[in-house]
Amino acid sequence: MDSLWIKKSSLKVFENPWIVLHDEQVINPKGGESQYGRIHFKHAAMGIIPMDDDLNTYLVGQWRYLLNAYSWEIPMGGGQLDQNLLLSTKRELLEETGITAIRWQELSKVHLSNSVSDEVGYIYLAKGLTFGATQVDESEDLMIKKIPLKKGIEMCLEGSITDSLSLIGLLKLARTYSL
Repeated sequence: MDSLWIKKSSLKVFENPWIVLHDEQVINPKGGESQYGRIHFKHAAMGIIPMDDDLNTYLVGQWRYLLNAYSWEIPMGGGQLDQNLLLSTKRELLEETGITAIRWQELSKVHLSNSVSDEVGYIYLAKGLTFGATQVDESEDLMIKKIPLKKGIEMCLEGSITDSLSLIGLLKLARTYSL
């Protein structure tokens, strides 16, 4: 299906290594002129659900500056759009948790906030786990928590996990494994 929107102009308002913000003048599908803010993400978001043979998973906890709150999430990070995303995903899992995995399965591709951004996310299941030392970035102060996968699902349903990649991935996995 073709776009029914017409872009009249686009002005770059802000840019950093992760995003570009544009202020755009558009004609909407009903012919009206409007203004649209568009956030372009330079990286794909990747979330990983590491699952061991006993159906445990590993969450990462950290203070999220933008939320001004502590957040429990599946391990996640970003990868260059023009590079192999699975390699970036493996790197993120190792950095944040010290875990490597031999079996990988893509669970979902998601658009995280498609009313204002083009951010795309990928969620992977990682199995055949080996444990080592974390390699966290200077800006990260992470806690790692091993929990039964069922507990992770409960945390989603009770609202103590609010991150979108975590919710989508864990709930999809629950459906896949009938948890």
